Amino acid sequence: KAEAHLYTIIKIARDEDLKEQTGKDIYFDLVDHEKVRSFRIQKQLPFSTFKEEVAKEYGIPVQFQRFWLWAKRQNHTYRPNRPLNPHEEMQSVGQLREISNKAQNAELKLFLEVEFGLDLQPLPPPEKSKEDILLFFKLYNPEKEVLCFVGRLFVKALGKPSDILRKLTEMAGFTPDEEIELYEEIKFEPNVMCEHIDKKLTFRASQLEDGDIVCFQKSPKADSGTQVRYPDIPSFLEYVHNRQVVHFRSLEKPKDDEFCLELSKLHTYDDVVERVARQLGLDDPAKIRLTSHNCYSQQPKPQPIRYQGVEHLLDMLVHYNQTSDILYYEVLDIPLPELQFLKTLKVAFHHATKEEVVIHSIRLPKNSTIADVIIDLKTKVDLSSPTAELRVLEVFYHKIYKIFPLHEKIENINDQYWTLRAEEVPEEEKNPSQHDRLIHVYHFTKDPLQNQQIQNFGDPFFLAICEGETLAEVKGRIQRKLQVPDEEFSKWKFAFISMNRPDYLQDSDVVSARFQVNC
Repeated sequence: KAEAHLYTIIKIARDEDLKEQTGKDIYFDLVDHEKVRSFRIQKQLPFSTFKEEVAKEYGIPVQFQRFWLWAKRQNHTYRPNRPLNPHEEMQSVGQLREISNKAQNAELKLFLEVEFGLDLQPLPPPEKSKEDILLFFKLYNPEKEVLCFVGRLFVKALGKPSDILRKLTEMAGFTPDEEIELYEEIKFEPNVMCEHIDKKLTFRASQLEDGDIVCFQKSPKADSGTQVRYPDIPSFLEYVHNRQVVHFRSLEKPKDDEFCLELSKLHTYDDVVERVARQLGLDDPAKIRLTSHNCYSQQPKPQPIRYQGVEHLLDMLVHYNQTSDILYYEVLDIPLPELQFLKTLKVAFHHATKEEVVIHSIRLPKNSTIADVIIDLKTKVDLSSPTAELRVLEVFYHKIYKIFPLHEKIENINDQYWTLRAEEVPEEEKNPSQHDRLIHVYHFTKDPLQNQQIQNFGDPFFLAICEGETLAEVKGRIQRKLQVPDEEFSKWKFAFISMNRPDYLQDSDVVSARFQVNC
């Protein structure tokens, strides 16, 4: 590490790398420099000496090697820009790296040009004037949806594509008379730009220069009868640029991938739910509800995606500045557009005499009230009598916070963090006298690890107490209400809680005296 500053990493891209990577690792530009051969060379070493090392590595004698510098263009593509000149090749590796790289990192990226004769033996590099342009060629096969690198050519700036058509058909393995279409791959970020090349214009008129990429294919035939998804190079590159494999998980099992689909980031909301429905064998895509992934918590987001609430798949996957590849799905019993006008509440019903608590899903129009919830709930539960009255409570951390008024609208009630509890109103609470009080009763324990702090647990409840009633009398009613055996109940202590501190009561204490009436 101490000597790292004395070395330069030289990354050499060759035709073989372009052939190997195009259509597999990459589709745009020419090469991924992270996957090419790299050399760790002392900065003081003359570049001519490095060429000897390349000769040993690849079996290409020094006189047949020509190296090109890469350049990052304004449109963020990265292309071979110009060959090294003889003066530059006389310099040290360190000096050359500084010429090529304004960013001052420790790498020097080069393209090694080697020409071969018909006998496949290397040849000296051809003379290059300003009129000679080095172009790279990719071939597209629409039937197989395959893009590959097929080679490079020097062309004359004032020449025309028509001059090299025979050479291109030969590179592609086509018959000499095969009609072909040419396109220039210009850029791919943020959007794909790939434009048709007019074969009758000169290369200069088409603004082609060293390092440019020309993609070509057979001219589509109108009467071929073959159905292809992406008939030309621009549509194929658009597909590659936007394709996205999405891992779908059931919202009920948010850790497990159920299936994967290859989609496009430009797919609409309707496209996505249609593909999911097809995968699940569901007739009505509107019954699919999707939820996005939170990249930070690695959990589903709390709120699902509204029906047609986003334009494209990409909007479903982006979370702040991160893009996920996970979506969660549910299969609903009614279409989502209908469901969105409804509110579903989970209500825990506590029976008057049975210990079992049953959770009911109540689904009503959003403008419904608590009174409507109670009417619906009465059709689903066993009541102690047909005339029993119900009330709905808001419970949080084993404490009752609220009795919902019958007229309260359900639209803004949150049952995610609070528990909604429904119960019968006991007879003794229905007609209270002027001096009766309704008090909260909670189960509590003291946590020895947290400075004897009070911890609530279990199910809280209301209890009506009469004026003058002692703790002994109240305890008797609580024991009967909760059906606790004598032996267990004898261990219970009772306290009045104020400011989160217990004030323990004796059996003879009058309970109502502890509860001050606010005037």
